[in-house]
Amino acid sequence: MEIKERIVKLREQMKEKGIDIYIVPTADFHQTEYVGEYFKARKFITGFSGSAGTAVITKTEARLWVDGRYFIQAAKQIEGTTVEMMKMNQPGVPTIDEYLEETLGEGETLGFDGRVVSMGDGLRYKAIVERKNGKIIYDYDLIDAIWEDRPPLSREPAFILEQKYAGETTASKLTRIREYMRNCGANVHVVTTIDDICWTLNIRGNDIEFFPLVLSYAIITMDRMHLYIDETKLSDEMKEVLAADDVVLHPYNDIYEDIKAYGEGDCLLLDPVRVNYAMYSNISDKVRKVEERNPEILFKAVKNPVEIENMRKAQIKDSVAHVRFMKWLKENVGKMKITEMSASDKLDEFRAEMGGFIRPSFEPISSYGEHAALCHYTSSPETDVELKEGNIFLTDTGAGFYEGSTDITRTYALGEIPDIMKEHFTLILMCNLSLASAKFMEGCVGMNLDLLARKPLWDRGLDFNHGTGHGLGYLLSIHESPAGFRWRYRPGETAELMEGMIMTDEPGIYFEGSHGVRLENEILVRKGVKNEYGQFMYFEPITYVPMDLDAVKVEMLSEEYKTLLNDYHKTVYEKVSPYLNDEEKEWLKKYTREV
Repeated sequence: MEIKERIVKLREQMKEKGIDIYIVPTADFHQTEYVGEYFKARKFITGFSGSAGTAVITKTEARLWVDGRYFIQAAKQIEGTTVEMMKMNQPGVPTIDEYLEETLGEGETLGFDGRVVSMGDGLRYKAIVERKNGKIIYDYDLIDAIWEDRPPLSREPAFILEQKYAGETTASKLTRIREYMRNCGANVHVVTTIDDICWTLNIRGNDIEFFPLVLSYAIITMDRMHLYIDETKLSDEMKEVLAADDVVLHPYNDIYEDIKAYGEGDCLLLDPVRVNYAMYSNISDKVRKVEERNPEILFKAVKNPVEIENMRKAQIKDSVAHVRFMKWLKENVGKMKITEMSASDKLDEFRAEMGGFIRPSFEPISSYGEHAALCHYTSSPETDVELKEGNIFLTDTGAGFYEGSTDITRTYALGEIPDIMKEHFTLILMCNLSLASAKFMEGCVGMNLDLLARKPLWDRGLDFNHGTGHGLGYLLSIHESPAGFRWRYRPGETAELMEGMIMTDEPGIYFEGSHGVRLENEILVRKGVKNEYGQFMYFEPITYVPMDLDAVKVEMLSEEYKTLLNDYHKTVYEKVSPYLNDEEKEWLKKYTREV
């Protein structure tokens, strides 16, 4: 069934239910960034496969809102479908709310599946509808009615993350959460985000491809934690461990009825960005609500000493694998057939050799030549191309080790590349080094520092349409709030940079139809000197992979940049060389030499 036909069938369902406009976001019931196959409704109805975007279907129009990461990809994937792309944050392009204000007629009905729309979004939609004297219908999943071969919900088993990896017990975490609840005046805490639940319980699973998470809801009271989950995912041992922490098990979907039981005298702590609209709508009006960010979000973003030490180990493992991969790639391109997909597989082979490798931590981006201009490109059998000399190859991949998750991007020169590509590579290298070397005051947020990363580009009238970096989860979501680097305000990324946070530093530049460059390291937030001016902070890079000197135009680098690059490469050699054989060490010396 083609996209056009699917939209026709959706409109038939809309007419049957009396719905004039229907919204299909990219979400599961838990507001997870990346979703399992069952929840890819927006991809089903538009054909666009990116990780973010919202479709709005009216009686006559089908529109898709995407951000700058996906302008090129979305344009290609929705071509010929009747779906129109809306480029977010671009001049003259209305927001979804503005579009609804303009398009929804007097007395008309807006529909969506309330389980996949956040409370915050749902309340905004409700306000728009009320101004139009219309109504909302949120209890129909119209996509399910037309998706004949929809994949089932995952039933993959969960597992315990041992104490030697987690670094803090569930009992300790619950004590901290309950203290926060007490300070808020709340006696009940509703948690619907699965990374927060997995972190609290020190469990992981396999319900979303690449992300070791378990579909679940939770209600935390002052003496119990009620876990709503498919019990078949839990072993008897896991059930015993959970019971020891007073965790009571319930069927997965029962929370929608159970939440109705709370009434007068109860005060619920909930996160308006993360609780879905259907859940919120089932809470009695008699319940007092404290609407704040889930405390688990900041708790898990600031890594404990055990997590930090483990994540350093994971970075060493992944860095060694990358060095071996880089050597293999440089020595074999043009001599044997290497494609985007086979190169990605080879990197994972090197990772597996390091031990403790669970799976990739996100869908790999393995892109050659013009494909590297697609920020979130995914190679497939239909698009897989051979790597050849004379161009560049971008690999943005991650590994899930028991010691933690990694996220590393490198762009490699394959043989001799054009001078313009070297210029762009060197600019992005300058951007990366600028942010990594920042010294800043305690209390700064990512918006304060993003200019440092973009200045080499902005000085030349260039830019990139994505954030410069994000927080990183420990075997959880690879993009972890509440901190991030971007110049434009974005709710959920406004937390101050605190010691123990692990962030990414990943500037890039992209030229459609030609090439793209991105360089990404993980950086640990550290405290520096404290004096009469206050507490200074700095970043410690914990990714140890050479920046490809074959792609550097050295004459563009100031003495300061040369020193930063040389110091970084000295650290790379010191950290990685102990794990290499003599031949590999000699090779690494060449690629970490001083410039």
